Amino acid sequence: MGSTADLRNGAIIKFNGENCAVLESQHVKPGKGGAYFQVKMRNIKTGRTAENRFRSGESIDFVRVDKLKYQYLYTEGNLLVLMDMGTYEQINVDKVIVGNSVKFLKENEEVFVSFEGDEVLDIELPLNVTLRIIHTEPGFRGDTATNVMKPATVETGAEIAVPLFINEGDLVRVDTKTGSYAERVKE
Repeated sequence: MGSTADLRNGAIIKFNGENCAVLESQHVKPGKGGAYFQVKMRNIKTGRTAENRFRSGESIDFVRVDKLKYQYLYTEGNLLVLMDMGTYEQINVDKVIVGNSVKFLKENEEVFVSFEGDEVLDIELPLNVTLRIIHTEPGFRGDTATNVMKPATVETGAEIAVPLFINEGDLVRVDTKTGSYAERVKE
């Protein structure tokens, strides 16, 4: 058990009998009434987000989480096959746990897997991944208006928006949380 003072982004709490990941936590002190914490959280099983208010000092049931390094091997239907870097043991994890970031996951990428006992709670991808552009329309010379973007397909099959100067075969860094282009990477 912990209190609202221990709430941090990324913490896993037990709320209404379900494991939830804290996305945002804000301490609010209104002019009238007592202080409270406004918490935005995501249900780990269903993926739904919800907001809740906790009174300041209220007890919260925190879940003990073990975080281990795994390597993504391949996809088999709706399951991701991951290998423990230490023991070479393989596990299967449902794609739903990763969410939309799964489209930026390429083979042999290292990820962190959070466990509660034997149950997989969350998979944490790197903040940025480097991917190769496999298809995009060519940019035209003189087309230099600021912040003009064009669609491009990366090696994992995901579609992102990139600046006009990016061509097929270029390496780009992509933010896995937002799915947005970050920068071009030199080989």
